[in-house]
Amino acid sequence: MVDLRFSEAELAARRENVVSFVEETVAAAGADGAVLGLSGGIDSTLTAYLAVEALGSDGLHGLVMPGVVSDDENMSDAERVARELGITYDVIEIEPLVDAFLGAYPEAKGDREAVGNVRARSRAVVNYLVANHEDRVVLGTGNRSEAMVGYFTKYGDGAVDCHPIGNLYKVQVRQLARHVGVPEDIVTKPPTAGLWEGQTDEDELGIDYETLDSILALHVDGPFSTHATAETLGVDRDLVEHVADLNGRSEHKRRMPPAPTPP
Repeated sequence: MVDLRFSEAELAARRENVVSFVEETVAAAGADGAVLGLSGGIDSTLTAYLAVEALGSDGLHGLVMPGVVSDDENMSDAERVARELGITYDVIEIEPLVDAFLGAYPEAKGDREAVGNVRARSRAVVNYLVANHEDRVVLGTGNRSEAMVGYFTKYGDGAVDCHPIGNLYKVQVRQLARHVGVPEDIVTKPPTAGLWEGQTDEDELGIDYETLDSILALHVDGPFSTHATAETLGVDRDLVEHVADLNGRSEHKRRMPPAPTPP
């Protein structure tokens, strides 16, 4: 695999870069702080740690938003992170919101993907309800690996004011998390979007993050051909093409909604 790890000096620089970004984003908005959805996973936890460095514990309001498919351990970890950082947090159940949507359009019941995305979009609505009420910005938790393959819900977890760790591959997120002191059990926990029961990122994507990051770095972000990438990494050519296809099909998620070009 490609070694995407930072040196100690690079880790310190990335840490300062994210902290300064959060601080400057909030200041530029003239906001009183930030709101962050806490899932108990590594991405939201790392973002919370760095946001508290930037804004202080009073500057971050955490939201723990469980649904019926949420893992109890993840929700407990989310609250643990909030308590350890000393931030104000609320636990808001989102399933009544999901039930209201399905009550309005019952034809979607049983559609795992559609209902899962409604859960993500319900969390986004709650984030902005709190942020608007308290004059705060909404921090996202997306990383570069997820963004490049479209592994996020459009107008759900992608509906935020900024992504502080959005330029970090997943392997770099893990490294920076250890650097700032995120608990090891959270660093090593299998990532999940929490949209349906038993979901994990790597099972759904069909690839582990180390391999995904290497393919992205060499082929999607880098100059290597499909063949050269497969040969360099010792993986099947079809896997490289699969990642490239995910990237191409999700391009619309990374752009503003299109409008026609004037005639």
